[in-house]
Order: sequence, then C-alpha cells, then structure tokens
Amino acid sequence: LRTVCTQARSWEAEGFGIIRMSVNLSARQLRHDGIVDTVRTILTETGLRPRSLVLELTESMLMEPSGVVGRTIRELADLGVSLAIDDFGTGYSSLSYLKDFPVTTLKIDRSFIADVTNNPKNAAITTAVIAMAKAMELDVVAEGVEREDQAAFLRDRGCEMVQGYLVGRPAPAEVFVAGLRRAELASAPPEVRAALS
Repeated sequence: LRTVCTQARSWEAEGFGIIRMSVNLSARQLRHDGIVDTVRTILTETGLRPRSLVLELTESMLMEPSGVVGRTIRELADLGVSLAIDDFGTGYSSLSYLKDFPVTTLKIDRSFIADVTNNPKNAAITTAVIAMAKAMELDVVAEGVEREDQAAFLRDRGCEMVQGYLVGRPAPAEVFVAGLRRAELASAPPEVRAALS
C-alpha cells in the first residue's frame, strides 16, 4: 500500500495528473483492527490524495453489512478513497450491498469478457452490469480485455474503462511511465511534439 501510494504521488508530482492506483484487500486485511488507521497514515505520509487510491474488495466481503467489515468499509469511504468490487458477477447473487455500501466502481469479471462477442448469455450479463452501473452512477471496468472486438463491444455499451493485455501488460514502473510520456507526447499539439522530438 505504501509503495503504491508513494509511486502514484511521484507520478502526480511529475505532472501526469491524478493517477488512480488500485490495491486489493483480502478479507483478513479488511477485518484487521488497524486497517483504517494504516490507510489514513500512509495517505498522510505520502501526500497522496485519497481519491487517487482505489481499494478493491470481493463481493463475498460485502455480505456482513452490519458487522466489523461493514463498519470498516464505511470508514474507508469516509477517508475519501474509492471502493471497487473486483470480479463482479462471480460471487453472491444479492445486489443489496450495492445500495448498502459506498461502492464507487464495479469491475466485470474476465470470465464474462473472454467470449462476450460470441456467447449471448455473457453478452447479456455484461450489458446488464454496464447499464446497472451507469444507472447507479458507478464507474465500470471490464477486466481481461485482450482483443479489439471485446473493446468495441464494451465501448458500444458505454463501458469507458478496460484493463487487460489489449491496453497493456504488467510492467515495471519505469516502463509504465515511459508509456505515459509517449501517450502525452502523442496527444500534444504538433508544435509541441516538434519541439520535444
């Protein structure tokens, strides 16, 4: 968590704007008494804005709305961090937690995306999740996007964020930032590109 926050703050200081970084939390970590204080301390020490940090939870973690987990999730949201449900659609079928918890993002599980263009059931589920997320004013991210036809399907249905090999493979920080610089240069006006090249 500290490494992620330090890196994100470093990139922001380099002028890349707000970069949202995600960290998965396990059920054990979420139940740990000091997790909220740990997150608060690390955000303060690194100077990272809370909105730049996304904590990813699984659906099964949200089945205790009135217990310690529910309280911890609400306290984390009160810090200003974003909360995402990872692998959405593969856990419990109750959707009540979407209204009970301060979730900001749904991440559609890769198992639905893999054959979304040729499996009508997966296409219907994916379309429904995107529509539901948009109606609830939640961000939606499709996981495991590896092909352009998958990306086109998602774009056509209003899914604005994807992750997967189509957009990039896991890479060390220096390789990632080099890609950010190339993207920044590619989107700059022609006179700026000429001056920098």
